[in-house]
Amino acid sequence: MTTPPITELTTRARDVFRLVVDAYLETGQPVGSRTLSKLAALNLSPASIRNVMQDLEEYGLLASPHTSAGRLPTEQGLRLFVDGMMQVAEPSAEDRAQIEASLSDAGPIESALAQATSALSGLSACAGLVLVPKHERVLKQVAFVPLSATQSLVVLVAGDGAVENRVIDVPPGLSQSALTEAGNYISATLSGLTLAEAMARVRHEIEAERIAIDRAAQDLVSRGLAIWSSDGADRPVLIVRGQANLLDESALGDLDRVRQLLDELETKQDIAGLLDSAREGSATRIFIGSENKLFSLSGSSVIAAPYRGSDGRVVGVVGVIGPTRLNYARIVPMVDFTAQSLSRLIR
Repeated sequence: MTTPPITELTTRARDVFRLVVDAYLETGQPVGSRTLSKLAALNLSPASIRNVMQDLEEYGLLASPHTSAGRLPTEQGLRLFVDGMMQVAEPSAEDRAQIEASLSDAGPIESALAQATSALSGLSACAGLVLVPKHERVLKQVAFVPLSATQSLVVLVAGDGAVENRVIDVPPGLSQSALTEAGNYISATLSGLTLAEAMARVRHEIEAERIAIDRAAQDLVSRGLAIWSSDGADRPVLIVRGQANLLDESALGDLDRVRQLLDELETKQDIAGLLDSAREGSATRIFIGSENKLFSLSGSSVIAAPYRGSDGRVVGVVGVIGPTRLNYARIVPMVDFTAQSLSRLIR
């Protein structure tokens, strides 16, 4: 049966459904009619509650894991609850203070992102995720230092002062003058360009036969730039913190699901692709279970919010991942506050 909109449920059905969801999110266990009948807010008999729960099960909002067990919300039920019934509040003062404290230390933006993700992970008892802003490195200076007859160390100084080293193979017997010439050419001619721009400039000048260095130095320049271009494309853009939070006591009865989720976290490019889809929204997005094929086996949920750079454009996404039994009402505003704090930091 098609899941009905929340407005089509009777007041009694909405009350029972809300209580089942609240109890499930708190305990992770199926909820029985006898348990609900003891709640003063309902004032219904166990038989009446069973009838309502049966109707909700026929709607696809509740399910029973086995005969004689209580009910728990389905993924469709959780979606209905999140979209139509959940009431969120501002993060507590303690949560806000901890998130802001994680961003108070000056340092590289990647360090701030990692610290914010760790704080979010600890507060939510989930794994924290952050999609790092994509930026192209700008060249400032490059030097080639001989290591042996067949290898050279390439030292790149970026426009932001970052220094990275890579080892590349060189033809046997390559002269020191060729190494020096290649480094001088990049530093003098390509400084201030991004790697992509520098690669395009070199290709163009080689094709036009305008490059003022010999063939051996040309090859060094091309390979020296290519190693960083390739490395930057393969560099993980996703920071994950707090995977151990997924192995809490409630996970012990469902180790296969947790193991599957941990495996999914290892495929960072797939998770990064999911988070990247949250860039399009202006607010926090919630992905529940098999709504995304990536989590069709683990049945996990992701709560993610975009954060912005100094020009107001979305530059990354921060969030958490955990079982579908998340405290959505508490974690959604927490993720949103972290995204806002990151936006203020980057600006």
